[in-house]
Amino acid sequence: MALKVLSALDSARTQYYHFKAIIVAGMGLFTDAYDLFCIPPIMRLLGRIYYGDIKKYGGDQLYEVSAVVTSVMVGTALLGTVIGQLVFGYLGDRIGRRRVYGLALMLMVLSSIGCGLSLSTSRTFVLLSLMFFRFVLGVGIGGDYPLSATIMSEFANRKTRGAFIAAVFSMQGFGILVSSTVTMIVCAIFNRASNYPEPDHTPESADLAWRLILMIGAVPAGLTYYWRMMMPETARYTALVERNVIQAAKDMQTVLDVSLSQIAEEESLPNPPSYSLFSQEFLCRHGRDLFSCAANWFLVDVVFYSSNLFQSKIYENDSYLRPKNKVNAFEDAFQYAKLQAIIAICSTIPGYYATVYFIDRVGRVKIQIMGFFFMALGMFAIGIPYYIYWDSHDNIGFMFLFGLTFFFSNFGPNTTTFIVPAELFPARFRSTCHGISGAAGKIGAIIGSVGFLWASHNEKKNGYTKGIGMTASLVILGGICIMGMIVTYFFTRETKERSLEENENEDETTGSYILRGFTNPCICRQVSNNQVIDA
Repeated sequence: MALKVLSALDSARTQYYHFKAIIVAGMGLFTDAYDLFCIPPIMRLLGRIYYGDIKKYGGDQLYEVSAVVTSVMVGTALLGTVIGQLVFGYLGDRIGRRRVYGLALMLMVLSSIGCGLSLSTSRTFVLLSLMFFRFVLGVGIGGDYPLSATIMSEFANRKTRGAFIAAVFSMQGFGILVSSTVTMIVCAIFNRASNYPEPDHTPESADLAWRLILMIGAVPAGLTYYWRMMMPETARYTALVERNVIQAAKDMQTVLDVSLSQIAEEESLPNPPSYSLFSQEFLCRHGRDLFSCAANWFLVDVVFYSSNLFQSKIYENDSYLRPKNKVNAFEDAFQYAKLQAIIAICSTIPGYYATVYFIDRVGRVKIQIMGFFFMALGMFAIGIPYYIYWDSHDNIGFMFLFGLTFFFSNFGPNTTTFIVPAELFPARFRSTCHGISGAAGKIGAIIGSVGFLWASHNEKKNGYTKGIGMTASLVILGGICIMGMIVTYFFTRETKERSLEENENEDETTGSYILRGFTNPCICRQVSNNQVIDA
């Protein structure tokens, strides 16, 4: 029997608090994208400042951070994200979503400031300090993922839940755009203030520019800290985990326009299931769902992060996109930031909002399969003729194909993999399972981004060993997208227009598998009318 307070949540009309929750919850994702994707142009500045006099290749000054340092810089933030998702996901179920929500945001704010204040001006100390604070930043970012998704799913009604969670996640697109815009503005101001220095001269003010860009990322997160602290605990957690239905009803009344008399409970709470996380019974009931969420998130992040963080590597042979003449440090970073802004405006943000509009109309599974399919086509179309055609032609079609790939990653699995884990699992495991799924994704991000960085080189250059080349790398990414289609088709079930309680199937052990055509091979126990039956 569904509790009235939960039925009221599922049927509540869309109102002001839902949109406020989207902004407050989404600001963590905004900060996530800002901090992760401002790094490529900042690495250009760091290369000019600290690596401008190390080597020469073919007569050209090398202004690139060493291959090992670049890999570690990217990997440490993503590793921190893995840890944050696991730890905060677990804490969100153990002590409540609200109690740890502000801590994740505060970690992001303080570590963003710490990144900008990286100790000393010595190259070694600056880079080590930056790596440390980016690791801590990653922990905060990782913690925000399961908490934001879970909170939004538990506040939303069943008909618009997908759109609300997708809207929270879409703040990533604005984070990418704002980070690129801030980088361009800061670089333009410093370039002018330095009287447009020569390409071979990097003024001391460049060391201040990259620090300022990083610290600005703390501002939007800090502004929403107060509202996070004012959010009540979700009614579902209070009712189903803390088992305090009266308090859940009162909390719900304070934020949603619902009368307390409408949701006053007369029924007694059912006894909660006794099985624990990763027990045999949990694996029987929810193991297939956890596998599908984690596997799909892993696969999409291999592709998404490898191409997004290092899109400059993909474009390096296209003179339509790269600077045609030698430029100074500020102009160099400006060009890389401009490239990210173009992709964000033309494909990333539209992809997010296509998902917001269609997710509750078309469904999660269809959008995820479609997204993987078109991502694969895009990777194959770019990768197979890369050295035959794209390497020697200034063609805007290259940028169109790559932008289309980003559109369908966001109008597809990059967004749906964030949504589905927040809808499938019981309230007492929801945040933990979302954290596990997200951690699997960030492991894929580490493999994809660092692996792509080394593998995509066709020759030994700038400290990188010879890899398999761009063609083979992009074709492999396309093959990974095909694997995502297969996993989605066979293992992911639809959650559209179903309540969270229907999706989690607490009372009917085999129900979730029957719904998607699978037979549950496990011997579990089914609770029905207070009797224990072998299923």
